[in-house]
Amino acid sequence: MPITRELSIQIENRPGTLAKVCQALAGRGVNIVAFQASTAERRSQIHLVENLGAAKMVLAAEGLIYTEGEVVQIALRNLPGELARVASRLAEANININYAYGGNALLFFGVAEVGRAVKILDQATAAAHGS
Repeated sequence: MPITRELSIQIENRPGTLAKVCQALAGRGVNIVAFQASTAERRSQIHLVENLGAAKMVLAAEGLIYTEGEVVQIALRNLPGELARVASRLAEANININYAYGGNALLFFGVAEVGRAVKILDQATAAAHGS
């Protein structure tokens, strides 16, 4: 189970802003593997998880504010109940999920205790696969 780095980007919540940022990133070869966009008080927050070096250059050129942090990356089986199973394992360990995003059973969890969460989810994944 990898720990990966993400960028959380603050952008204005208005039409075309997301498209402009995504076009700028694509122009520098940044592939957006997964993202979450949410709004709060006229600002949107986007989480990106790939090609961070190139993404940082683009964001700086665009004058965008971002932070960098660690998240837990997990590939789930595409079956009913998988998210419930891993969320329950984190809950049992008293690890709160601050946010999550992803698709096609590849998820990223922003948690306070990334290293501990990785160990718990590694165990959960191994148990699910009969290892």
